[in-house]
Amino acid sequence: MLGIEKLGSMTQSSAVIENAKNQELNQKFSTLLEQYSKKIQDDKEFLSQSSPSNLSSNEVQENSSRLNGDIATDFSAKQTSEQDKQARPQGFAAGTLKAKNRTIDKTSKLYEKSLELESFFVKMMVDSMRKTVTKSSGQNGFAQKMYEDMLYEEYSTALTKNGNFGIADAIYLELNRE
Repeated sequence: MLGIEKLGSMTQSSAVIENAKNQELNQKFSTLLEQYSKKIQDDKEFLSQSSPSNLSSNEVQENSSRLNGDIATDFSAKQTSEQDKQARPQGFAAGTLKAKNRTIDKTSKLYEKSLELESFFVKMMVDSMRKTVTKSSGQNGFAQKMYEDMLYEEYSTALTKNGNFGIADAIYLELNRE
């Protein structure tokens, strides 16, 4: 009988030790949770108090949709005029019924994103045309392919800006129903 009592006291002591470990882990977790909550609250207070005028230059990101170091040309309107805010649809969009008596704000973020989508379509078209060109065997390097990809992306951006396809205008008119 002494063996059973000894075994019972050992299981009780191991249960007590396990319980103490669990309490210690719970305490550590609670401490971490409190610290994290305090940090979130401090960050919210900092963001609510800070304004763009008191941020350093490395904290300011000029265009949030682009990555730092992105080399591709963007579609943001750098120089705007009154005509850009009340422009008529061009290209494909000019012939649609939705374009009647409607204007496009070419300085808006929605139009900028519409241009990016049109540029994506144009890049798909240019890439398809590029695949039809046969190359000599010496032009297969990784650097050559990467350079050509960047070059053709810039071509598609230039085509989008100057081609007046009207796809971006149609996208803008569809998404900006007044």
